Amino acid sequence: MSMVPQAKSLPRPRVQHNNVPLGIMLMIAATIVFALQDGISRHLAGTYNTYMVVMIRYWFFAAFVVFLATRAPGGLRETARTEQLWLQIFRGVLLAGEICVAVYGFTLLGLVESQAVFICYPLLVAALSGPVLGESVGWRRWAAIGAGLIGVLIILQPGAGVFDPAAIIPFVSALMFAVYGLVTRFAARQDSTATSFFWTGITGMVFMTAIGMWYWEPMSQGDWLWMALLCVTGVTGHWLLIKCYEMAEASAVQPFAYFHLIWAAMLGVAIFGEVIRTNVAIGAGIIMAAGLFTLWRERVKG
Repeated sequence: MSMVPQAKSLPRPRVQHNNVPLGIMLMIAATIVFALQDGISRHLAGTYNTYMVVMIRYWFFAAFVVFLATRAPGGLRETARTEQLWLQIFRGVLLAGEICVAVYGFTLLGLVESQAVFICYPLLVAALSGPVLGESVGWRRWAAIGAGLIGVLIILQPGAGVFDPAAIIPFVSALMFAVYGLVTRFAARQDSTATSFFWTGITGMVFMTAIGMWYWEPMSQGDWLWMALLCVTGVTGHWLLIKCYEMAEASAVQPFAYFHLIWAAMLGVAIFGEVIRTNVAIGAGIIMAAGLFTLWRERVKG
């Protein structure tokens, strides 16, 4: 993936230990790995087409979820069993499409601005959870959502002469990922997290192969090494997250997912020569503060 997924979208057993410091360390390690994955994705998708890059990533991701399914209680057959197959397929296709949009955004805007806008997705989840899932959203969270969207507007500067329409791409990506998160919550009412995770990988792999096979390009030997590293970082990042949620409750470690933006920004500046503009720093700070407040309110209510 190109971002730190929500806890609900990962297969994780009941927390056996509540080792919060270790959980935080694992979360931070996962954000480092995912930031590296973003950087490699930007490099490869800037040289080759996005569809092929995402397709190959999904081949390894699908192999990973099949491996996990074979080790789960009941094995592969039990993990794959679902009574809402079309919903699971929709989830998988939506996430694959979102990853394509996100990676394409990296090639146009760079890591800094793409991630600065994308981090508003928890606020979009909170905003949509009321009308979509019927969950209660109080005035405090609505205020945080409003503040976060103001942060997005500060980054995008839609009224300024320098506004780039391509800057909308990471917001579209965030919206798609928010809808994916809500559909995942809905699917969780009947299916286990392991089942949803399995269909996420399998459906995405089939969908991306059906598209990416038509966009195949010869890849240099050096870039095949980068592609292999990209696939390894994807599997490693998810493994770290799974271990993280085994060690500590999601509410304790999820705020540290914002470190992803910090590492991605550092990578963008150091490797790709990107510049952190003042409005981007201010807007991202507002979004992060609003997101942390929303997570805190969910923890209080939970």
